[in-house]
Amino acid sequence: MADQKIQTLKLNTSFLSILVEIIKVSRPIHWVKNLSVFAALIFSRNLFVEFYWERVILAFISFSFAASATYIFNDIADAPHDRLHPTKRFRPIAARRLPILAAVATMGAFALLSLYIATNLSTLFLLSISAYLCLQALYSLGLKNLPIIDILIIAAGFVLRVYGGAFVVDAHLSVWFLLCIISVALFLASGKRRAEISSIPEGKTRVSLTKYGQELLNSYVTMFANAAWMSWALFTFFESPTPETRVWLFLAEISRTTTVSKLLMATIPIAIFGIMRYEALIFENRSETPEKLFLTDKALVGSVILWLGMVVWILYGGVTNFS
Repeated sequence: MADQKIQTLKLNTSFLSILVEIIKVSRPIHWVKNLSVFAALIFSRNLFVEFYWERVILAFISFSFAASATYIFNDIADAPHDRLHPTKRFRPIAARRLPILAAVATMGAFALLSLYIATNLSTLFLLSISAYLCLQALYSLGLKNLPIIDILIIAAGFVLRVYGGAFVVDAHLSVWFLLCIISVALFLASGKRRAEISSIPEGKTRVSLTKYGQELLNSYVTMFANAAWMSWALFTFFESPTPETRVWLFLAEISRTTTVSKLLMATIPIAIFGIMRYEALIFENRSETPEKLFLTDKALVGSVILWLGMVVWILYGGVTNFS
C-alpha cells in the first residue's frame, strides 16, 4: 500500500512538472501581442457593443492558442541553436525538461483549438489564422535564416492580428491606419533583431543575425520609428474617426482651425514619446522581448495607457453603456 502511494505521488509530481513546463513553453506572457485584435473594435466605434466584444475575445483566444502552437513548433525546430543562446538555453525543450512527444501533442491541440474557434467566427478570420500558422511554420523551418525576410514575417504576424480583429467585427481599416500598423510592426521586429545581435556572440545562434550589421539594423529602427509616428499623424489628420457625441463640440471654438474630426491629433505627442522611449530601450539592448517591456517599463506602460485612454475618451466621450 505504501509503495502504491509513493508511486502515485511520483506520477502526480511528474504530471505537475510537465504541466508547468507546458505552461512555460506556451509563453502566455507573449499573448499581450494578441491584444492588437482589439484595435479594429476601438476604431470602428464598436467598443461598447457587447456582441462584438464577445467575438473579439474569442478572436484573442484563437490567436493565443495559435501563437502558443507556433512557439512550441519553433522551440522544437530551434532547440539545437537555443542551447547556444545565453537565455534561450533554459527553455523547457532546449533544456530537455519537456519531452518532445508531450510538446508535439500540446502543439497539435493548441492549433486545432485555434482553428476550431476561428471556424465559428468567420471565414476571413479563419483565413487569417491559417495564414498566421503557415507563415510561422515556414519561419521556423528556415525563413528565419533569411535576413530582411525574417523581419517581414515577424511584422506580418502583427498585421494579421489587427486584420483578424477587423474581420470578426466586419470593420473597415483605412489605408493610413494599415500603414501605421505595418510601420509599428516593422519597428518592433527590427528592434528585436537589434537587441539580439548586440547580446549574442557572433555565430552562436540563427544564421540571419550573422548577416545583419549593427549599423544596418540601427538604420532600420530609425526608419521605421519615423514611419510609425508619421503614419499615425497622417491617419489622425486625414481619416480620423469622428466622435459620435457632442461632448467635444466646445473645443471646436478654441480655434477656427480646430474641428471635432481632428481631435485625435492631440495623441500625436504621446505616440512620439512612446516611440522615442521604446527606441531608447532598443539601443540599451533591452528590446529582445518586447512583450515584457510593454508590461514592465513604467514610462512605456504609462505612455500606452495615456494614449489609449485619450483615444477612447475622444472617440467615446460620455458613452458608458453596452448596446
